[in-house]
Amino acid sequence: MFESLGFETLTAPQAAVWLGLVLGLAFGALAEVTRFCLRRAVVGPIGERRSAAAVWLTALATAVIGTQAAVLSGVIDFSDHRFFAADLPVLAIVAGGLLFGAGMVLTRGCVSRLTVLSASGNLRAIFVLLVFAITAHATLKGVLAPLRTTLGSVTLPLGEAASLATLPFGSALLPAVIVVLALAVALKSGARPLHLALAALLGLLVPAGWVGTGFVLYDDFDPVALQSLSFTAPAADTLFWTIASTSIPANFGTGLIGGTLAGAAILALISGRFQWQSFEGSAQTGRYALGASMMGVGGVLAGGCTVGAGLAGVPTLSAAALLALAAIVGGGYGMGRALEPRGQTPTAMPAE
Repeated sequence: MFESLGFETLTAPQAAVWLGLVLGLAFGALAEVTRFCLRRAVVGPIGERRSAAAVWLTALATAVIGTQAAVLSGVIDFSDHRFFAADLPVLAIVAGGLLFGAGMVLTRGCVSRLTVLSASGNLRAIFVLLVFAITAHATLKGVLAPLRTTLGSVTLPLGEAASLATLPFGSALLPAVIVVLALAVALKSGARPLHLALAALLGLLVPAGWVGTGFVLYDDFDPVALQSLSFTAPAADTLFWTIASTSIPANFGTGLIGGTLAGAAILALISGRFQWQSFEGSAQTGRYALGASMMGVGGVLAGGCTVGAGLAGVPTLSAAALLALAAIVGGGYGMGRALEPRGQTPTAMPAE
């Protein structure tokens, strides 16, 4: 479709950067207002868990509706996407998800949330993002790549079952079940209606990303990868582009990270929530460094974070994405329980 839009000075990959920037601006602003974060729903303060879950599940519901509507209308096709590889790297996904989930508890936030917090003056979050990006890049292309390939070699042959839509009534029944359950929990949570409405808008950014890269920017001669909201590979790409921009072009992920930071910063400044914050001591710094490293490795092994594999991945009805999200939640819950004997229960920790 991109060829028919009439752009003469902009290629499809260049347009993808602007698309990522626009989606990032919207995500950053909406996530800042709603405090969008899966960690809070899993191990956050007890009084906040239901509202945090409501926000996350509302976003998931609209993401599923929009994504599956685009699939059923034939606008996008996930058949060649990495989420639907016939051989499921089950060991890498489970191990990575558990690592990521545990890491997000140690750092008091998943990567998307920490990206938003970085824009509001949280120096702890900035530190985590840097360590996360370096570790993720090392796992993708550096010294930790052998770990990724070794664990990734243990696979489970799924064939067409890699897409849950191939199950009996899967293409219609499964999305309906996800949406109904998600909205039922959200509406009974007592969460603020405004936050739920904004969360619904946030969820619609997922199909906007899929349709934007997979249909609007589709170009046979200068292809753009089919992608949507994600923070693992984009964080690594943004770090690499920042230090080598003269030889590495920006991409969709770079625009997404930059837009998220800008959108969150604008809302934090307007609302008066911008505040410089730092570490309280060396022990806290060490815990954050460990958690960031775990998330960096885990996010790559699992094929995404709570947003990339969860919010954007589950709506594709990918078995891999669903397994990754389950492992992330399990890892987060397990780490939360593991901290309890030392008197550092998740409910006693600051929210971020």
